[in-house]
Amino acid sequence: MSLQELVGAAFASDGVLSRAAEQFKPRDEQIAMALAVSRTIENGGALVVEAGTGVGKTFSYLVPSLLSGERVLLSTATKTLQDQLFGRDLPRLVQALGLPVRSALLKGRGSYLCLHRLELARRDAELPDRSTVRMLAKIEQWAQGTRTGDLAELPGLDERSPLIPLVTSTRENCLGASCPQFRACHVNLARREALAADVVVINHHLFFADLAVRESGMAELLPTVRVAIFDEAHQLNETGVQFLGTRLTTGQLLDFARDTLAAGLQLARGLVDWQQVASALERAARGLRMTVGKVYPGSKLRWTDVAPQDVNADGWADALEELLAACCQATAALDSVSEIAPDFGRLHERASQFAERVACFSGPCALESVRWVDVGAQLRLVESPLDIATAVQTRLLQDGQDASARKAWIFTSATLGDDPKLRWFTEPCGLTAAEVLRVGSPFDYARQAAVYVPRQFPKPGDPAHGAHVTDLVDLAVRRLGGRTLVLTTTLRALRSIGEALQSRFEGAGLVEVLVQGQWPKRRLMERFRQGAANGLPGCVLVASASFWEGVDVPGDALQLVIIDKLPFPPPNDPLVEARAQRLEAMGRSSFNDYFVPEAAVALKQGAGRLIRRESDRGVLVVCDSRLTSMGYGRRLLGALPPMRKLESQEDFLAALESLNVPRAATDATRTSTTDPSWT
Repeated sequence: MSLQELVGAAFASDGVLSRAAEQFKPRDEQIAMALAVSRTIENGGALVVEAGTGVGKTFSYLVPSLLSGERVLLSTATKTLQDQLFGRDLPRLVQALGLPVRSALLKGRGSYLCLHRLELARRDAELPDRSTVRMLAKIEQWAQGTRTGDLAELPGLDERSPLIPLVTSTRENCLGASCPQFRACHVNLARREALAADVVVINHHLFFADLAVRESGMAELLPTVRVAIFDEAHQLNETGVQFLGTRLTTGQLLDFARDTLAAGLQLARGLVDWQQVASALERAARGLRMTVGKVYPGSKLRWTDVAPQDVNADGWADALEELLAACCQATAALDSVSEIAPDFGRLHERASQFAERVACFSGPCALESVRWVDVGAQLRLVESPLDIATAVQTRLLQDGQDASARKAWIFTSATLGDDPKLRWFTEPCGLTAAEVLRVGSPFDYARQAAVYVPRQFPKPGDPAHGAHVTDLVDLAVRRLGGRTLVLTTTLRALRSIGEALQSRFEGAGLVEVLVQGQWPKRRLMERFRQGAANGLPGCVLVASASFWEGVDVPGDALQLVIIDKLPFPPPNDPLVEARAQRLEAMGRSSFNDYFVPEAAVALKQGAGRLIRRESDRGVLVVCDSRLTSMGYGRRLLGALPPMRKLESQEDFLAALESLNVPRAATDATRTSTTDPSWT
């Protein structure tokens, strides 16, 4: 049987998937995607698939890839999705298919406990507080029993903990084969398992980090894989440009100065004036920061000339020259003692790399790239390509001489654009020649969901807009008793709306207002999913940024999503500005070809938080009248799922009241065809 026949049989009503799980039901959309993936695996080439929520795209690519017998690389957008795929979806499907498949999980080195740095942290007498000391003791105890060293397995460890950088390694400070813990190293163990596995699960950050530097096991792994699949592919471009450019921060330089001083005094005291070397680096790094002066934290300074905007060109050039001299001095000092200890070898590499980056930023910007400076307590100098198209075409898409040896590249997500060719995704990713398939959602959105755009509402730029959003949330939440996710487009709106809601509901006991940043994301989501269960008040979650996607709250815990305004990219962002200028230079409309598609994709992502199962019900509110008053609003509405439209506040309030009505028995007992076990 051909691969397509095997896949068709597996998804049939009497196939292996239906026999393995009672809740599985064949869906035309899922089968269509699975067959397209099968053809691509058989023939090679690139396939781009936009699969609406509820299609079950995970199984649509897993079943063909496993049945093919090929070696497969799976890349996800986040470590959370990575863990879900490796720990839940893959094992269940491998068992159902009865295949002797060996899988492995591979993350970046920052996800694994470094035994050598754990020993160093144990000796550190300057840990910030008692809670950090207690957590270090917990890590030490866990370290004795863990097989993987994956910190995600350690319960209670906050992803924001100051301990994590102390007990993990980076490419810069890893001692490699010279490390006394090299044999027991968890990173090396994970890489060895990946090299021996049939299916390897990674994430986009690791993929591009390795593509940029070729420093991990990925460099050996990718050439041996014939099938590469990228889930949540809409994040590929923005993830890729982070790693394919050049970055230099004054914070990195200060850390390097401290590491050099500590190693020098401990291992080579008296051989070099380490205090002078470190002081020169620190002075040069702080001098570079001072040349920028007082700038609002979070600002991005355009850098189209010899110096960033509003920065004295001579002062900036002098500061870079001083920094380069300090890096060269450190390089020479470390070279003179490099044979004494492996620590000096790694420090010498870091010094050389810093010198190269400073020299890069002292010269002109590369073609098809843009430069800027992020300003905070530290400076971050950035030179970024405008997209990943060139890297994808030159480093990935390589056709073999024999058609049977051609690699299969599969890219999928629920949101990849708002036009039939999915140009929003394919153009910046260098995939304009790829086969494109769009598979709609099986959900009945007209029955399950409604969208409301308040007509009498201040414009987004009006200072009163945030207060009106707060009033609307207040009105809705008092009727629903929580069950609400508020998505903001800016951190300023996040703070103002979140604080206003907390002050209104504080002490009332009606709802609990959760605001992004007050707790780790994992804890926020656990509390929000819990909702009003076990006698607790219902929840309202006010969030921005990462909460627009990857948030899965099926059922009644989330029935209202409120978006404060249309999520257009900020026009004054240097990268956004450069992309827009490139389109205008090509004779295209930057607004129609960039800003509107960007907003459409982001809006689809935010709206996608509402309906996650075929039994879900809910209302989407977009507090931006441009959605109905402007011509492009029709295009943005067209990008949303086909929800029924609510024309007035009365209709909106009636829709909310309907959510308080118990479901019909048929809805309550409906078996979801998109059960998370089988998607």
